[in-house]
Amino acid sequence: MEFINSFLLGLLQGITEFLPISSSGHLAIAEALLGHKVGSGITFEIVIHFGSLCSILLYYRERLIELVYSWGDLLNADSYKTQYRQDNNLKLTVFVVLSMIPAGIVGILFKEDVEAIFNNLTFVSWMYLITGTILMLTYLRKKFPNHLNYTNVFLVGIAQAVALLPGISRSGSTISAALYLGVKREEAANFSLLMVIPVLAGAMLLEVGEIANSGMTYNDYTSLVIGFITSFISGYFALKYMIIILKSKGIYPFGWYCWALGISGLIFF
Repeated sequence: MEFINSFLLGLLQGITEFLPISSSGHLAIAEALLGHKVGSGITFEIVIHFGSLCSILLYYRERLIELVYSWGDLLNADSYKTQYRQDNNLKLTVFVVLSMIPAGIVGILFKEDVEAIFNNLTFVSWMYLITGTILMLTYLRKKFPNHLNYTNVFLVGIAQAVALLPGISRSGSTISAALYLGVKREEAANFSLLMVIPVLAGAMLLEVGEIANSGMTYNDYTSLVIGFITSFISGYFALKYMIIILKSKGIYPFGWYCWALGISGLIFF
């Protein structure tokens, strides 16, 4: 039963990570309903988030290779300043680094507080209502004349930091923030997915020591592996189709789902 639960939670993570409906909130509710906990703290959640991270790396592998080559070209450029102005890949990398600062600060300073909130399902339900409202308000934005710049990517980064709370969708809040600022829909979606890479990677690195010293059993580690693989595979295919939905339909319809889940949670829990 332990392994089945790990499979189901990994599948849930992989599917919901790229939908604007908070994978962390779904995991908190699912773990409560299944009575499933692996290791200590949020170790299991970090590992299956790492599976989602690997699916992003695979999906955007060509773009990530371009980013690496761009920095190589910069080292050989006659003028760093001119090369930076002309190469959008260099700017994108800087934007990603800038956007991760707020989440990095919050994650380091308030890690234990965030972990504790995962057990408060009433709080998670309220956060779903907030997420639904955030998503629905994007319907009011009809024109998207802007591109990413230093100011709006930092504001999007603040939205990502807030989304560390379970029930607040990371992709939903970051894409919504970009749309509020008038960033083009496809550009907002792609940046939202790329900017999570260093955040998930950093969270995994911070958790490695805890995993190694947690005293987990063989079954615990097996559960982690099952969760990781399931999250990785389901996440990759969910990502492929979610990009299409975001570009064509937008994200506001998911607000209805978040409201329904939040109201149900308040009644049930």
